[in-house]
Amino acid sequence: MKLDYDFYQKDAVTAAKDLLGKILVREIDGQKIMVKIVDTEAYLGTDDKASHAYNNKKTKRTETMFARGGLAYIYLIYGMYHCFNIVTAEVDNPHAVLIRAVEPVEGLQFIKENRKLKSKKIENLTNGPGKLSQALKIDKSLDGCNLVKSNKLYLLDNKDEDFKIEAAPRVNIDYAEEYKNKKWRFYIKENKFVSQS
Repeated sequence: MKLDYDFYQKDAVTAAKDLLGKILVREIDGQKIMVKIVDTEAYLGTDDKASHAYNNKKTKRTETMFARGGLAYIYLIYGMYHCFNIVTAEVDNPHAVLIRAVEPVEGLQFIKENRKLKSKKIENLTNGPGKLSQALKIDKSLDGCNLVKSNKLYLLDNKDEDFKIEAAPRVNIDYAEEYKNKKWRFYIKENKFVSQS
């Protein structure tokens, strides 16, 4: 079952937990990659000093965050790595969830081709936000992609699995003052694909 609009109409902290275990699907050139979300970070809009939309900052880059939940928000870091986020909540309440790491479920060979990795460790294919975007060929062209209507990028429900969720502070946001220690990162306990940094 594809996740519908109702799923995304919630605050980013709730969504970040609810997204764990869900299946992210990327269809490209007749190939299908399916991965399980194992590591997320919540960014809570205009009050969150770690958010791109802090202080109601609406720019060409952050515009997607202000839309109704259910879109992909994609941006570039360090001029080379794309980060894939999922917009949540209602219009003009710019919440988003960064997908930090995923576990391959289907299409492993395609993932390997996209990553061209020398390491034999399978978890190194997708255990970080830049790595998973490279593995799934996610780039700025998918910014604003409607995850409910798209056949290129979408999410499926996955109710088959029990797991424990760990909470921790978000990564690399030292500038966020009192918000840097909020435990708004969530990951599946003991999953080897969880990102290390």
